[in-house]
Amino acid sequence: MSSKTRAVLTAGVLAVALGLGATAQASAGAPRTVSGSPADNITRIADFYGAYIDAESDPDTGSHLATALRAYYIDPTYLKKLTAWENREHADGVLRAQNTPLKWKVTDNGTANYTEAVITFTWGSNSSTKVVVDMNRRTHKIIHIGTTGLGGK
Repeated sequence: MSSKTRAVLTAGVLAVALGLGATAQASAGAPRTVSGSPADNITRIADFYGAYIDAESDPDTGSHLATALRAYYIDPTYLKKLTAWENREHADGVLRAQNTPLKWKVTDNGTANYTEAVITFTWGSNSSTKVVVDMNRRTHKIIHIGTTGLGGK
């Protein structure tokens, strides 16, 4: 093997090795950042659903935390309606399901008089469902959870 061939082969192997290293490092991803503000209703809805799903996923003490989260984030008048829905439907009214999702995503759906968000739940079979959550802009309390929002969206 000539020295020229050896140099080209070495350069090629080095380029492939460096490329694989860069690919492996890139696949690990950049550090993620999550931010929010207690004055922002979308942040509050996301915080509620994240904490609620965490609580529901904890078989030991989760039910106590889930109850406390409901009391803190949901308007008391609506909480009574939610409880009636749950008794009638035999399901969790916050999740509109009998199980706990594996993932959730909150998307601003925009309104003028209140904040509306679409929550997308991903389940074990990679299926997804959506609920619409409405929050009072002044009190920062959830005033509705359903398949459509208060505005009919």
